Amino acid sequence: MSPAPDRFRSMAIMLLVAGIARLSRGDVAELPDQADVPQKRFRTAEMADAVMGAAQSAGLEPLPGEACAGGRCEESSPSEALLSAVLHSEAQSQNSTEPAKTYKVSCDRRNITGIERFTVLLLNASQDLMELLNANSTECSLVLFYTTWCQFSANLAPHFNALPRVFPSMHFLALDASQHSSLSTRFGTVAVPNILLFQGAKPMARFNQTDRTLETLTSFITNQTGFEAGPDQTVRDEDRVGPLPAAPVKSIDWLFVFSVLFISGFALYAVLCTDSVRWLIPGQDHEHQD
Repeated sequence: MSPAPDRFRSMAIMLLVAGIARLSRGDVAELPDQADVPQKRFRTAEMADAVMGAAQSAGLEPLPGEACAGGRCEESSPSEALLSAVLHSEAQSQNSTEPAKTYKVSCDRRNITGIERFTVLLLNASQDLMELLNANSTECSLVLFYTTWCQFSANLAPHFNALPRVFPSMHFLALDASQHSSLSTRFGTVAVPNILLFQGAKPMARFNQTDRTLETLTSFITNQTGFEAGPDQTVRDEDRVGPLPAAPVKSIDWLFVFSVLFISGFALYAVLCTDSVRWLIPGQDHEHQD
């Protein structure tokens, strides 16, 4: 046999082997590495779950998270999208679960029809507070216990005189604690000025701040009743005139004078009744021991 046919036979076998090897590998394109695939971005985590699940089952293209403005779109970062989703979900949960603010005193607004001037009502010695406060009413009143000689009461007076103009839907009363001692004892007035919030004839709250100004009084009423303050929240010159006096009145406190005289007389009587000082009193018989 000649060498030429052997050479052709060898070449045919090599070509056949190469063809079989190529067919076994096939012409399928190499799949890209998962790490090289660009990550898809979504506006919210819920949208990502829904779109990715649909894309895996139906071959849909996930929606990229884009922020478009003026016809130009830019991809948003995953951290920004995630942060936006978290804040949005927290806001929705707070809006749905946060209860409405409740106030301690549920006051009805008084009828102000026909009232042109809102002012503080001063009680004299013959007037009874319980008669002015309607026990069956749900309207609210702010009552001030004061004394005319107290400097702190005088400093509070202009601010309290301005309150009826700020809250026209409430009642404002003031009484001299020295003239209404029974009411002072009943409502625990151990020092003046003392401010109580009433609903009807029932005391509901006490003003305990040491800074007694129109601003603090307004905040106290709003927090207790929910009433909104009027636009005029300034102390005018007319508020310094009355009805409450803005200067302490100098007068004799006869109760204090009587108390001093009683204590002094009792102390003198106790001293005179002791055996140790009897010999100092002229005219007293002294007993001598033999």
